[in-house]
Amino acid sequence: MVIVAVIVIIAPFLLLCFIKMKIKKKIAVLAGYALTILFLLVAVLLQIISLRREIYLSLLIFSYLSVILFFILWNIKDSKKVYLLLCIPVLCFAAWIITILHYEKIDKIPTVSERDTFSYKYIPFKDDNLLARLDEEADFKIIDNLPVLDGATALLPVYASFMQAVYSKESYENTASFKYFSGSGTDKAYTNLLEGQADLIFCAEPSDFQMEQFNDKGIKLKLIPIGREAFVFFVNKENIVNDISVDDIRGVYTGKIKNWKELNGKNQRIIAFQRRKNSGSQTMLEKIMEVPVMKPRTENVHGDMLGIINQVADYRNFSNAIGYSFLFYAAEMAYNDKIKLLSINGVYPSKETIHDNTYPFSGSFYAIYADSDDKNENIEPFISWILSEQGQALILKTGYMPI
Repeated sequence: MVIVAVIVIIAPFLLLCFIKMKIKKKIAVLAGYALTILFLLVAVLLQIISLRREIYLSLLIFSYLSVILFFILWNIKDSKKVYLLLCIPVLCFAAWIITILHYEKIDKIPTVSERDTFSYKYIPFKDDNLLARLDEEADFKIIDNLPVLDGATALLPVYASFMQAVYSKESYENTASFKYFSGSGTDKAYTNLLEGQADLIFCAEPSDFQMEQFNDKGIKLKLIPIGREAFVFFVNKENIVNDISVDDIRGVYTGKIKNWKELNGKNQRIIAFQRRKNSGSQTMLEKIMEVPVMKPRTENVHGDMLGIINQVADYRNFSNAIGYSFLFYAAEMAYNDKIKLLSINGVYPSKETIHDNTYPFSGSFYAIYADSDDKNENIEPFISWILSEQGQALILKTGYMPI
């Protein structure tokens, strides 16, 4: 915006410096200042609301400068060739329209996102929710001093079903329900646990950064494995590649492998999507990689107060895209029949290959709490129940594998 401001301040003065003829001078200067005001209004509007403001501002600046230059040359040169300059704003306007149509087409391509997945279908004690249920009453109940639960988006159906089975419905419904239950996602869940806003969270292992935060505060984390899940990679259903190796994945996400033909696919550039830093799936990728991951693709989205924020781009199902998540999330919570899961080293991700540990990226997820003297008294008995036959049955009914 600083560059834009400098341009619009200088340009009208250029008119005054170069224009010599009186009648044309008045027309050109008035038109120049009117154009400047219009340009500023459009630029401010783009800055506030446009997700592609960098592209549109560039086109706007080119158009603006070409018209200003036209007014200058129109006064000092008596040639019809000057009017050719007006082709620039016309071409910029055409480029603007083409850009809008291009991104409208892209926006229609399905995404797989871990944002905004929280849904009423996973709210405990709702008659029409999709949570797994026991065939009998739970043999453990929490009547009061209910632990505050949070966790990974992909594990939301698991800990919501725990809550529905064990918590007192009356105690839950007689308070602000979300006081005890949140689906914040991995990164926020760890933050809430760190700040004492959650008593028990359900996530994959913390990232090095998250672990360092707890160590810096002298907080000891207790991680109890309660179930198993697979970390999966997926592509567009029309992609002819069905299997890749662990080394292939490392090559793709370091940027060394750039084209699908290197993986026996079509001659297409690979678009490798990532997740937000410190999310459960991004932490898992970084542990698989063992080397630094390339810089992720980003996108502009609308933030609060009409602002635009730049964030890691959600997976968009281009024909040449690849993304990743956890099996239950990709196959159930965010199911999309236009994507397919890839085999890794010849092994397809399934409950069977998770159970027999043949799928390379299968591992545990955890119930996690801060092991302090003032922790909620119900946490440890609750975890004991989760590890019992009933708790493990709920994990299996939800779609995950018990420990």
